Amino acid sequence: MKEAKQGCDVSSCFLCRNCDKHWLPAIAAHKKNFLLKKGESLFVEGDEVKGMFFVFQGIFKVHKKWDADKELILRFAAAGDIIGHRGLGIDDRYPVTATALEASTICFVDMEFFRASLKVNHDFSFYLLMFFAAELKESEKNMRNIAHMPVKGRLANALLLLQRKFGKTDSGFINISLSRQDLASVAGATYETVFRVLNELSEEAIIATENKQVAILDYNSLSAIASRNELEP
Repeated sequence: MKEAKQGCDVSSCFLCRNCDKHWLPAIAAHKKNFLLKKGESLFVEGDEVKGMFFVFQGIFKVHKKWDADKELILRFAAAGDIIGHRGLGIDDRYPVTATALEASTICFVDMEFFRASLKVNHDFSFYLLMFFAAELKESEKNMRNIAHMPVKGRLANALLLLQRKFGKTDSGFINISLSRQDLASVAGATYETVFRVLNELSEEAIIATENKQVAILDYNSLSAIASRNELEP
């Protein structure tokens, strides 16, 4: 990644939104902005934690190795979101990888300044704690789904979550383009199984697909599928 000539607006990211306005000049003085190309990694699992990242423009997938040739996508980060917080703690290594899904701009602050921000800004510390709690609940739910929910239910749940996070385009498609492999990584399934289930949902007129885009045609039916918890037959 290369450093950006123009910085962020010091107002829209998770750090700037939740810090005291009197702290914003300090953020402006310490932050750095970087540009990433589509497919470029911000950091890789096992890298040393040197600071925190915040998305100004673009979309990232945060993923982890599942086995030798598979990955599990844990979350997506869009404009305003924090990335790298999973590296906080005693172990100073990132346990995940963050990869840009499109050309993106990020803001970076080093760990010393990030820790100072936590100590000085009580609201920021509180909202970060609430964010961690919500993410932990979502992670536990996803692990339970992978263990007990059929692939069709997991994929339905993933599509609903994606639409809630990214919204819809004017033509009705979920406002993010994902490869079938990425959808498989979100659902914790194989490419072949996800491809088959997408075709089934399309034949049932519950979704429509076009290249890397998906549109939810029957929200209620997809929600019903996502709520089932039967074991895979």
